[in-house]
Amino acid sequence: MSLRVSYLKYTLNFTFEAGTSRGTLTQKDSYFLRLVDSDQPDVVGYGECGPLRGLSLDDIPDFEDRLSEYCQYFNHLDLQLFDWNVTVILNQLISQQHPSILFGLETAMHDFLSGGNRLIRDTEFVHGRRAIPINGLVWMGSHEAMREQIDQKIAAGYTTIKLKIGAIDFDKECALLDYIRGQYSPEQITLRVDANGAFRPDEALAKLERLAKYQLHSIEQPIAAGQHELMADLCRQTPLPIALDEELIGHMEYVDKFRLLKKIQPQYIILKPTLLGGLRHCDEWIELANRLSIGWWITSALESNIGLNAIAQYASQFKNLIPQGLGTGQLYHNNISSPLRIDAGTLRYDPATPWHLNGLRP
Repeated sequence: MSLRVSYLKYTLNFTFEAGTSRGTLTQKDSYFLRLVDSDQPDVVGYGECGPLRGLSLDDIPDFEDRLSEYCQYFNHLDLQLFDWNVTVILNQLISQQHPSILFGLETAMHDFLSGGNRLIRDTEFVHGRRAIPINGLVWMGSHEAMREQIDQKIAAGYTTIKLKIGAIDFDKECALLDYIRGQYSPEQITLRVDANGAFRPDEALAKLERLAKYQLHSIEQPIAAGQHELMADLCRQTPLPIALDEELIGHMEYVDKFRLLKKIQPQYIILKPTLLGGLRHCDEWIELANRLSIGWWITSALESNIGLNAIAQYASQFKNLIPQGLGTGQLYHNNISSPLRIDAGTLRYDPATPWHLNGLRP
């Protein structure tokens, strides 16, 4: 009896051209991990490794080679079910330079331990008794295309709308916010924007002051990551709350996390397990944020329903959640069929709906 892990590359096809600050996406590659016991091959734990192009620490040309090496090394250890610990194995096996692999193996292990039932956290959410509030994401595009998305999201029941900005003329982006505020008060519709680091430092404060009149909940990453002094100054002077996103990537040590948050003192941080090294690392970010009175929320990073399920279950263990960024399950033509569904601005899990994973079998 010993544990074995393998992987399968899977290309996800978008249902539309997804505009981002790093270009337009039509496809995304993910790598599904399969963890099995040699004596019980019908029990399979699944995890997803999906580095984001141009953003992930492990977006490297030889990613698949590194993943293959980790799988071979894991299998060489010849681990028995009774003598392994998730945290210990991850620390010993995988470099912190590969956060998406950390996330994939960690969640595959938790799934395997649940009996291969896709159970990462046993909460009210997975029993269908709790919904997670989520924001409706408006992708970058032309003014007309973004306005159409806004109308669709509000009609679908979302009460928190998030706009990606920085791709079109700033005046036109403000016009979109004006369009929403002309119809809905902050009590009716909460607005978030994500600049993905698009603002120049010399213009950032002026743009934040202009955005503040729309009574936004927050702005994500107004300037590019890595400018800690400038970001700290901006967080002290800002007229609206700032959320760190890309800024967190690469800070894998606990002390390093603490120093970053203590220095910048943002109003919020955004946690993407695929980019940050999995659920254990998110635990550390949350503990530090709570200690420093910094708000936070959790966001998926274009994972399939395999990764999204793990992230949603992780989020569901926390009480009094503000809207999370977990609405990416409808992005793909060929997503993995799952019990996850979106209903009136919330993410739900229907225990009566089965998973269909035949396409992931070797």
